[in-house]
Amino acid sequence: MNVLIVEDEKSLANEIAAFLRSENFLCDLSYTGMDASEKIAINLYDFVLLDLGLPDYNGIDLINEARKAGSEASFIIITARGAVEDKVKGLDIGADDYLAKPFALIELLSRINAVARRKFRITVQEVPLGDFIMQTESRKLFCKGNEVELTKKEYDLLWYLVLNRNKVLTRHQLYEHIWGNILDDQYDSNFIDVHIKNLRKKLNAHSATPWLETVRGVGYRVSTD
Repeated sequence: MNVLIVEDEKSLANEIAAFLRSENFLCDLSYTGMDASEKIAINLYDFVLLDLGLPDYNGIDLINEARKAGSEASFIIITARGAVEDKVKGLDIGADDYLAKPFALIELLSRINAVARRKFRITVQEVPLGDFIMQTESRKLFCKGNEVELTKKEYDLLWYLVLNRNKVLTRHQLYEHIWGNILDDQYDSNFIDVHIKNLRKKLNAHSATPWLETVRGVGYRVSTD
């Protein structure tokens, strides 16, 4: 998933980014509110990790601005501020969680995963897909007890479709959330088609996949009951 880290302490921002990348997240960094505002306006993020005490911006205003613009990103406030009113105000205008400094990186990961489970309504560690089972903790896919060998990106692509099950995702959305932000003139929609084709080939070698649908002219969808 695609994460924007908004933190003016560069060493901390880089530390968070390195940790999350090791956990299979894509990460962009902003050290100012203005830069973060511009990134949120043009890119698709699943999460924004936001320090409220930015040198040029009130973090609360950034959340409010993003929500009014229709951003679907989940915001987790990360700040040294301990005042209850800051926490309440942030949550009231649309933040999804609050984590006070100092914190352990493993706790941050736990908060992100908890928000993701709520956001995508994932309540189990094994997600059925026809004859297939996705194990969310081990990041493995099985079919009738046999592991399906997927690359990291193939698993990420399938998992993101599963998280957004029954929703059509465009090729551009899939690219940004799995491969990262790109300039429009660098984008090639055929790139996603090729990866879906390869993924389908591996899956169909084990069992039919009617739940992985192509929506002509738009993108792809995983349909589940």
